[in-house]
Amino acid sequence: MTTSAPMTGQTAIVTGASRGIGRCVALALAEAGAEVVVNYARSAEAAEAVVAEILEAGGQAYALKADVAEEPAVKAMVDTVLERSGRIDVLINNAGITRDGLLMRMKMDDWQAVINLNLTGVFLCTRAVTRTMLKQKSGRIINITSVVGLMGNAGQANYAAAKAGVVGLTRSAAKEMASRGITVNAVAPGFIATDMTKDLNAEGILAAIPLGRFGNPEQVAGAVRFLAADPAAAYITGQVLQVDGGMVMG
Repeated sequence: MTTSAPMTGQTAIVTGASRGIGRCVALALAEAGAEVVVNYARSAEAAEAVVAEILEAGGQAYALKADVAEEPAVKAMVDTVLERSGRIDVLINNAGITRDGLLMRMKMDDWQAVINLNLTGVFLCTRAVTRTMLKQKSGRIINITSVVGLMGNAGQANYAAAKAGVVGLTRSAAKEMASRGITVNAVAPGFIATDMTKDLNAEGILAAIPLGRFGNPEQVAGAVRFLAADPAAAYITGQVLQVDGGMVMG
C-alpha cells in the first residue's frame, strides 16, 4: 500500500467487483486506504481472489454475494456491511451485463435483464445506502455508466437505455442529496479492454476514437478513485466524467 491513504477509516462497496473494471476499482480504493466490500453475484472464487490481492498488499477487504437487481439481496448486503463495518462512505455502482441484439429482434427477457441489473440495481443500491449517508452527513456515490448511454449504439438499445437512465438517476440523486454533504457522480467509460469488449470489431471502433486505442480498466479506476477519494472532488456533484479517448465530445 502507498503512504497516501485519504480513505483510511472509510468503507466502500463496489458492486460487480470480481473482474474487469470493478476489480480495478476495488484495488484502487483499497490502495487509497478504504476497507473494500467486494460484491459479486456468481463467482465467489473470483471475488475472493480480489480480496486476497488486497489483503496481500496490506489493505482491508471482504467479499459479499448479492444480486443487486434483487431488492432483498441488496438490503441484506447493506445490513451486513453496517453490522460488520459500522459505516458506508462510498458506493460504486459498477455491476452490469450486456444482452446485445437488434431492437426489432430483441427478446423481452434480454431487455428486462439489462434494465433490471444496469439501472434498477443502481437505484436499489443507492437507495439502500442513502439513510446511512444522510445520518453521517457525508458520502460519495459513483455510478458507472457508458458513452453508449450518451450516444446510443446499434444493437444495444437495452444497454444504451439503461446507461442513459443511470445518467438521469445520477443527476436527480445529486440534487436530492447535496444539502447533506453527499456527492453523486458518474463515470462513463468508452471502449475499455475487458472481457465485455474482447469480441468487438476493433477496427471500426478505433476509427471513431481520437486517441486511436482502447482504454484500460486502470484508467477508469483512476477516475473513480479521484471522485471517491480526492478532497478536490468534494465540490463536484451531478457530473459525468467521460473516460473514452475523446470518442464523445460536447
